[in-house]
Amino acid sequence: MKAGIHPEYKETVVRCTCGAEYRVRSTKQDLHLGVCAACHPFFTGQQRFVDTAGRVEKFARRFGTTKLSDQVKKQKGKVKGGR
Repeated sequence: MKAGIHPEYKETVVRCTCGAEYRVRSTKQDLHLGVCAACHPFFTGQQRFVDTAGRVEKFARRFGTTKLSDQVKKQKGKVKGGR
């Protein structure tokens, strides 16, 4: 290997918004994550449905209604004045 062309690796701490910390080696110092393995819904088993732009209703129109889409419609009806 050539001398002087490789980046300098340092031990650093990667922090997630949930509070989890991981010690790794990297060329950057103090990395921050929004979601990690400790808080990601796939790994924790806690799946959250966030309906942005009516995606649940679009799915329901294409593939049939679901209990979740019915609940979302009821909630939206209460917010918008009972449509």
